Amino acid sequence: MSGQKTVTPDADSLVASITAAKTRGLPPVHLWNPPFCGDLDMRIARDGTWFYQGTPIGRPGLVKLFSSILKREDGKYFLVTPVEKVGITVDDAPFVAIDFEASGEGQDQKLSFVTHVDDVAVAGPDHPIRVERDAETGEPSPYILIRADLEALIDRKSFYRLVDLGVHHDGWFGVWSSGQFFGIIPSEELP
Repeated sequence: MSGQKTVTPDADSLVASITAAKTRGLPPVHLWNPPFCGDLDMRIARDGTWFYQGTPIGRPGLVKLFSSILKREDGKYFLVTPVEKVGITVDDAPFVAIDFEASGEGQDQKLSFVTHVDDVAVAGPDHPIRVERDAETGEPSPYILIRADLEALIDRKSFYRLVDLGVHHDGWFGVWSSGQFFGIIPSEELP
């Protein structure tokens, strides 16, 4: 026996570890590589609701705290502290972009998105927008990269506002932000 204490992952131990390691801004999860402790019964639904043991987490501050230690590796999602790494389930994207502000026009336009956990990302080379379309229905699912391989699903109302700002460029209908064009749909597919 190594003498090490076996860690059983739970939400309380994660909160304690986060609080002990808390610094200003986001924690440096990219530097943390603790051993995998198992899966936690935590799930992020497509609408951004976080569940723990099947029950929605009703405290926004707690959701924001957990979101600050979220990490994606090889397509899987983990909550990471300096001493623990636990797997969680994410139905689609871990964040939801609930609003955006547009400033400027044309190629000089900037689109600044905010998520349900108060992350902010200005669409551009470091925060690209992408749109996936359902193969059967053609329904679009728009995303923006928020941080370190973590995306936000752009909510419906914001997507409609993006479409209102859309222009045609090089055979695509899409939007400009930070000097980069993001295609939404090929122009020829529009009625």
